[in-house]
Amino acid sequence: MKNRFFPNESPQYRKARDELLAAENALRQHTEDVAALRRKLPPGGPIKEDYLFDEIGPDGGVKQTRLSELFAAGRDSLMLYGFMYGPAQEQPCTMCTSIVDGLNGNAGDITQRMSLAIVARSPIERITEFANSRGWNHLRMLSSSNNTYNFDYQGEDENGNQLPMANVFVRRGDAVHHSWGSELLFDEFVTGNTRHVDVFWPLWNVLDLTPQGRGDDWYPSLSYKD
Repeated sequence: MKNRFFPNESPQYRKARDELLAAENALRQHTEDVAALRRKLPPGGPIKEDYLFDEIGPDGGVKQTRLSELFAAGRDSLMLYGFMYGPAQEQPCTMCTSIVDGLNGNAGDITQRMSLAIVARSPIERITEFANSRGWNHLRMLSSSNNTYNFDYQGEDENGNQLPMANVFVRRGDAVHHSWGSELLFDEFVTGNTRHVDVFWPLWNVLDLTPQGRGDDWYPSLSYKD
């Protein structure tokens, strides 16, 4: 095994780092154990309805697509991420925007194994305008402005407030079932950041590698001066 020592490190540092390494290894195993439990989930409930979403078609016009039609050929899993950009919001959620930035960058790889789309409540023209400004050119953008998908699948509360909910659906024959949702969003947590979608959001995981960590009072912005 390669010597893991780094230049000029102290014995105190190496002792503390080895203790952390043991904890990281345990976390890695626990992460895989949780992923195995997730994979073993039985199919959830059949979808409440085969929702009809708006999207921009190849000709630039608006077309309607049902949830069951979002599964690409040979892909029996579909993740819909609820992008917090409701019709009453002047700007989309900065946190969601950071998440979708990452998903767009990885979409080419992700869609080799599953289907992926982003859903927001604003009209599709408004969603598309913002998506184009961010360079989201690898993602399927959908509007749920004419259906109850967001509310039914925990992406909207009774007052119309949008929630950052990710949902996975599975296709079994001709039936589509809910499989998993980011329900950690609703569980009590001691810090201000719920970490409910950390599993696919690189931002906070990278910051957690540093001594200052993710902090308690910093959040991503839509743009930066520098």
